[in-house]
Amino acid sequence: METQANAKLLLNHATTLRLHTGNLVNRSRLKKKCPSSPCEELQDCIRATLSEWFAATPPTLAQELPSVLDCTIPQASEAITPEEREELKVSVKLFLTESDCSSIRNAVEMACLSLGVSQLDSVIIAPPPLPDGESQTLSHLQPLWVELEELVQSQKIAAIGTSDLDKTLLEQLYNWAQVKPSSNQVNLASCCVMPPDLTAFAKEFDIQLLTHSDPKELITNTGFQEAVRESTQDLQAADWQLEWVLRYSVIVKSRGIIKSKGYLVHAKRSSQ
Repeated sequence: METQANAKLLLNHATTLRLHTGNLVNRSRLKKKCPSSPCEELQDCIRATLSEWFAATPPTLAQELPSVLDCTIPQASEAITPEEREELKVSVKLFLTESDCSSIRNAVEMACLSLGVSQLDSVIIAPPPLPDGESQTLSHLQPLWVELEELVQSQKIAAIGTSDLDKTLLEQLYNWAQVKPSSNQVNLASCCVMPPDLTAFAKEFDIQLLTHSDPKELITNTGFQEAVRESTQDLQAADWQLEWVLRYSVIVKSRGIIKSKGYLVHAKRSSQ
């Protein structure tokens, strides 16, 4: 099939892959089965978006192949209109796979562009997974937090939050930070009840405690490559490295319902 061949040619030539799943709330093809985990949902989304994008790739190609490939299904994407912006809250969780601070700005700008907004209401950061046996420390968080603070100062983000910090680390970050964390996500799989010391500290300093069920690593590089390989048939996907995944929710403030949700994914091809 010429379309399939051209899509593969584009993907094989590109060095950067940007993927937007579009609004999953309205996408019937993803409603057929309920994913068992956030990781499975993301893999399903990557496969479905790439397959659909491939099918829509025109058979004739421009002479120059782009180095950055935007895999987005326009009809599945819903930008927020200026008229409805006040009624909506845009919440984001950013999963980093490497400690490259420029990824944070890149992800926030891509989210604003994709959703048609100038500012995200809240961003929660999930730092890159650490090797077994290593624990998160303030020094791991500081460079990421400085980048987030700059985005708050430039009004790209209204509020910033953390994920999986215990009371000690949350207190260290709070005392050090210029822009204080407004929330901290706690994984209820690791503790069925909120730790009392964390609850007391959060209450004292007006930090919202939220719950989540995300794994430490939302999707592994291997899992990402597998999703790319499956949706592109025989493509060599092993040289694609996942950089970050951003999950967003657009919530109608007055009714507390999710108007739209989706993923943005960013990957680079490792140099051969």
